[in-house]
Amino acid sequence: MTPLVDNLLVIGLGMIGGSLAKALKQRGFARSVIGSDRNEDELTKGVSLGVIDEAGFDLAAAVAKSDLIVLAVPVKATETVLRAIQPYLKAEVVLTDVGSTKRNVIEAAQAVFGRVPEWFVPGHPIAGSEKSGVAAADADLFKKHKVIVAPLDDTSKEAQQLVSRMWQVTGAELIQMDIHRHDEVLAATSHLPHVLAFSLVDTLAKEQDNLEIFRYAAGGFRDFTRIAASDPTMWRDVCDANQAELLAQIDKFTAGLSTLRQAIVENDGQQMLGIFTRAKAAREHFTKMLAGTAYSQKHNNVDVTFHAHSGGVINGQVVVPGDKSISHRAIIFGALAEGETIIDGFLECEDSLATLQAFRDMGVVIEGPYQGRVKIYGVGLHGLCEPPGPLYLGNSATAMRLMAGLLAAQPFDTVLQGDASLSSRPMEQVVEPLRRMGATISTTDGHAPLLIKGGPIQSQEGTLVAANSQIKTALMLAALYAQDAIEIAEPSLTRDHTERMLRQFGANVTVRDGSVAFEGAQRLCGTHLQIPADLSSAALFILAALITEQSDLLITRVGINPGRKTVLDVLCRMGGAITLSQEHDLDGEPVADIHVRSSELVGTSVDASEMLHAIDDFPVICVAAALANGETVIARVPELEHKESNQIEVITQALLSMGASISVEPTEIRIRGKALLNGAELTSGDDHRIAMALAVAAARAEGDVVIKGCANVATSFPDFAEVASKAGLKIHKEETDVSK
Repeated sequence: MTPLVDNLLVIGLGMIGGSLAKALKQRGFARSVIGSDRNEDELTKGVSLGVIDEAGFDLAAAVAKSDLIVLAVPVKATETVLRAIQPYLKAEVVLTDVGSTKRNVIEAAQAVFGRVPEWFVPGHPIAGSEKSGVAAADADLFKKHKVIVAPLDDTSKEAQQLVSRMWQVTGAELIQMDIHRHDEVLAATSHLPHVLAFSLVDTLAKEQDNLEIFRYAAGGFRDFTRIAASDPTMWRDVCDANQAELLAQIDKFTAGLSTLRQAIVENDGQQMLGIFTRAKAAREHFTKMLAGTAYSQKHNNVDVTFHAHSGGVINGQVVVPGDKSISHRAIIFGALAEGETIIDGFLECEDSLATLQAFRDMGVVIEGPYQGRVKIYGVGLHGLCEPPGPLYLGNSATAMRLMAGLLAAQPFDTVLQGDASLSSRPMEQVVEPLRRMGATISTTDGHAPLLIKGGPIQSQEGTLVAANSQIKTALMLAALYAQDAIEIAEPSLTRDHTERMLRQFGANVTVRDGSVAFEGAQRLCGTHLQIPADLSSAALFILAALITEQSDLLITRVGINPGRKTVLDVLCRMGGAITLSQEHDLDGEPVADIHVRSSELVGTSVDASEMLHAIDDFPVICVAAALANGETVIARVPELEHKESNQIEVITQALLSMGASISVEPTEIRIRGKALLNGAELTSGDDHRIAMALAVAAARAEGDVVIKGCANVATSFPDFAEVASKAGLKIHKEETDVSK
């Protein structure tokens, strides 16, 4: 690469400074990489090992000609080094450091220069090794590791860009952070573990039989205590420099350890299980988050593409995952109930796992999920604890809207946030009726994140209006904490999962024509719930069987809640051979086996009321219409433009690319069907339902169909491609790691 600076000076050729110098030298960042160290032997060795180009035995001369200087010295030595180099600094020089604490570095700069110069950029690489000295220099040490840059308000943008570019050249991932937040975070994630490791090894080493202890120590002990081999002097300085933040973290750890000790003394199995399961879940959550493979990062590092082909016969039996809407509610009410709740058929997708993790963050003990089973140790209506930080709900609008109602009534404040897609979806429609109940909730221009100030929920005079089931449920969750009854009017029929489930938990809910009456301050009791299969997931395979010749499919134990079975009515009206059998109630929810055979579909009309009830199945209805004989007219409802994507725009563009005839008008969408579609390369708009519907459409396409942006399928149906392939569709999934 073309050198970005003439002379780079690294002061302190230890493992960090040496590794940085070596990486920048190998990648040609500077015309000359100069090293300076109190130990002249290290300088000589640095040149001979190819770590640096030049040994700066004369510090003043090295400083005077350098354009960029990196302080890689112990944090306690920062002020001394700054005083030594201050008289020789060029006017245009840029200065940075690698210290693991930032407050003392800032104070050192203020003491020497009177203020923090605009060309000084505090930094800290999150990388290291127990090895030390220039001989341990590793040019790849920072590759795929994080480096924190902590500029001040008046830090020069040009200086910041140069320092950022320097770290990017090493292969590091840059993060910008406030200096005070940096010291707080590092005290918890780096300094505390090191202190604990040193203390544990020191404690065990004092035992008389210490040789036996260390001889038979298992891998976990070795892994945890490895960091106790780090430089003691450096860690003494870190403890001194970051004293207040580190002591705060030690106090938190001590309190937690005391709680665990007491649970062991009292043989309190539930308390121990709670600590261990929360820790295990949090560890797995953070691991996935860092790897970019969980809802917490919306698969940022993985690009998923579906490759689908025409043909295939859908025969036999298919089992689709549990209902997502019911899975969310089961976790919420199980956590608020008294006693244990067991859930079978829980949907293990990113959206419902987000809800599960949120309640773990609020102190609820939850075992699983394991093969669809979850066990919840309910804490009662008033047992939730303040979470340690914002609750991250990934892409789940259901979780955010429902939990807004619940958290508005808690005695603590919370923040609900999500990924970019969720943050673009409107939230005022649920927040405004909650405000009329006394809730204090702030949105960000009508969107997430939601800032919720917990407090008492007031009795509501008159009747609240809920336009959909999510708003209705949010109001009912808030009303659990009110003293008086609340009545909620529904302009039209909506899903009644919440009313049905509350009865399973022992609550008193009265449903009248067009309204729900609900008493506040009710006690919920733990129960056993079996969750039916998700109708929206089943609709994909119903569509597949209808449009592929000689198909004969059975989908078992599917939820057919009156508020969401409209998609079945529409497909039957289009000529679909769909029959229901084994209809019965499953823990309050109506279910049935659905038998589907190949059919010649015909066009139909779908009015606004039907479309609102089938809002999750719009992509399925569009694909069916594109392959039906005649014209289908679908009412255009605004909600379709505020789903995971603008579904009208995305599905229309995709089907037009496949040769469908579609016109979008102000009040309706007109689709004229044809026998076959064309192969094409499509985008799902990061919308899971559109991605899956297009993959099914490919079964009636002349040519291959490639669908990009399918990572979000994990939010509702993680194994869709595998289940579809086994059922007879010709589809395979390609995953690409885009972090490399």
